[in-house]
Amino acid sequence: MSEEIVTDDAPRNENPYSQGVRTGDTLYVSGYGPVDPETGDAVDGDVGVQTDRVLDSVAAVVEDAGGDGLEDVVTVTVYLTDLEDYERVNDAYGARFDDVPPARVCVEVSRLPGDVRVEMDAIAHLG
Repeated sequence: MSEEIVTDDAPRNENPYSQGVRTGDTLYVSGYGPVDPETGDAVDGDVGVQTDRVLDSVAAVVEDAGGDGLEDVVTVTVYLTDLEDYERVNDAYGARFDDVPPARVCVEVSRLPGDVRVEMDAIAHLG
């Protein structure tokens, strides 16, 4: 049985997808760009600041599902519109994870919704 996860601490819109879906102890977190959940606008700042906002959204969905935020994340896919941003994203990303960072994939894409520079989705294990 799947459970839809909904939180006000991550962006929401009218598109046909869930912020997260929990199936047993596994949580699938939808892709998030650097969007302020209160305004619906992309956050100002460099790609490091934007990465922090993305990870805040991922953490909020995990916490709403009953998890401990980013420490429950086991894998992340990072989408960048320019691989020149890789190191700045990597620095901000690395600062948010403890001793055992999640497995990760990073790909360059031609465009992201809202013309943002970074988006991430994640899978978490809730124990």
